[in-house]
Amino acid sequence: MAAKTKKTKDPRPAELRALGERIREHRNHRKVTQQSLAQELGLSIAYVSLIECGRRNPPYSRVVAIARALRVPAAKLVE
Repeated sequence: MAAKTKKTKDPRPAELRALGERIREHRNHRKVTQQSLAQELGLSIAYVSLIECGRRNPPYSRVVAIARALRVPAAKLVE
């Protein structure tokens, strides 16, 4: 008997994926690399990447810092 393939749900909440996508869009629009953003914020490149992939839930203060670094209102990232 063939084993059933269990479909697993994506563990990343949709809100975190959307936040990460908006951060990436604004970063790319400003032509800022993950490396330079990470350096400006005192973060690792890997952490910035994980935020953009929706695999980390950054605190509000970090979202505000990212928004300032990208020169956009924080509301644009969390809408």
